[in-house]
Amino acid sequence: MVVQNKRTVPKLLTPPRIETEAFTDAEAAVARLEEIYARNTAFLRERFEAFLKGETLTARVRAVYPFVRLTADTHTHADTSLSYGFVAGPATYETTVTRPDLYHSYFLEQIGLLLSNHGGSVEIGESSEPIPVHFAYRRDISSETGFSMGPGDRPLRDFFDTPDLATMDDAIVNGTLQPPEGAPLPLALFRAARVDYSLHRLYHYTGTDPEHFQKFVIFTNYQFYVDAFARICRERMTDGDSMAEAFVEPGNLVWRNARLGAPGPEGNAPVRTPQMPAFHLVEPDRGGITMINIGTGPSNARNITDHVAVMRPYAWLMLGHCAGLRSTQKLGDYVLAHGYAREDHVLDEELPLRVPIPALAEIQVALEQAVSAVTHCSGAELKRIMRTGTVASVDNRNWEIGDHATITRMLSQSRAVALDMESATIAANGFRFRVPYGTLLCVSDKPLHGEIKLAGMAGEFYRQRVGQHLEIGLKALETLKSLERERLHSRKLRSFAEVAFQ
Repeated sequence: MVVQNKRTVPKLLTPPRIETEAFTDAEAAVARLEEIYARNTAFLRERFEAFLKGETLTARVRAVYPFVRLTADTHTHADTSLSYGFVAGPATYETTVTRPDLYHSYFLEQIGLLLSNHGGSVEIGESSEPIPVHFAYRRDISSETGFSMGPGDRPLRDFFDTPDLATMDDAIVNGTLQPPEGAPLPLALFRAARVDYSLHRLYHYTGTDPEHFQKFVIFTNYQFYVDAFARICRERMTDGDSMAEAFVEPGNLVWRNARLGAPGPEGNAPVRTPQMPAFHLVEPDRGGITMINIGTGPSNARNITDHVAVMRPYAWLMLGHCAGLRSTQKLGDYVLAHGYAREDHVLDEELPLRVPIPALAEIQVALEQAVSAVTHCSGAELKRIMRTGTVASVDNRNWEIGDHATITRMLSQSRAVALDMESATIAANGFRFRVPYGTLLCVSDKPLHGEIKLAGMAGEFYRQRVGQHLEIGLKALETLKSLERERLHSRKLRSFAEVAFQ
């Protein structure tokens, strides 16, 4: 035991240190990340499970995340059409990483780009950031080990590192990080513990493991859409779809593609429906589509996008219903958002209202072309069924019965053509997390014009429009999949002093 500030502090029990090493090959660098991570998390699990069996601990147990480090010595800019894969100037850049098995292809690409754009080498080693023992397990530590801390037991954090909120903030994402003088600059948007936190939250909220999440994501606020998506995906599995490998539902219920074996399902549906159920059409290299029913409200929209962002999706879309605000709109018309009036308030501190949320040309074009292709409308006919304009998102579901003069003045001043509760949040978090975003809504009521959505009207509307709306979203994502990466990952989403990792 050692004495510090008159308090007794136990020594640390750690695995033998793996020395930092320089790599000029991305495959070898990622292999070292996997070696460090696998060894250190296994060490934590072994010590924790021995502790549960009654082994007395005489030292605090600790293992740390691996890191990636790059040192650049020139202001010369990388000659690349990509908006990522290079650093801003001469300095040392570093990030801790987790789950290199899950992110193998991602790290391979990011490190490969650093080596290609800057030459030299990257360093891989053990950081000083502890791995919380909870995150040494893929899911809930209690369900995997039977761990239950009784009221008379010493706190777990007396012996093991537990999640520390101070290391899991979004200062890098928000552009507010102030590294200590001489400290490395960030190499990625998220440090390891922040990623681990979200990976565990994803399973909690969606009922599916992070391994199933795909690079293209659809958010919706109605179960009708995911029911239709699930039906389409099951049919594609039964018919032997030429691209998709599997379809995964909550509870990790897997339907295999018939051309690859029995179509399934494999596994068991969850006893309780998760709060935000996710469904995944799985394609090679995670190039398929994930659809999530986020429910109602900006808080839910922010919550799930905060966590999906660590999967580094290539694009996400919002498909949902809205109130039409113009007398010329009809129930069932579409609204393609090209701007957002942010009255949702859940991101006001992280992304001030003075920051514009721009429309992204590639997303807009893909959505408009998809509406035209599915509805067989073009030109003036297309304009009659789809309005492009500002979408206002509010945090009050009963805005219609509030201060009518105030809300109508805001809607008039913003030139809004539609109102909902989620779209601005999803777009704003896409901007904040550098994830390409877009919104296509369907008018389900017109409360300012006396057309209030009632039960019978809603049922008929859903039957008529949900299938078509979903088909449009899927077709738009197919277009986005075909784009070159440099076109899809817009420079509009990145600042003049960005992290290197996508």
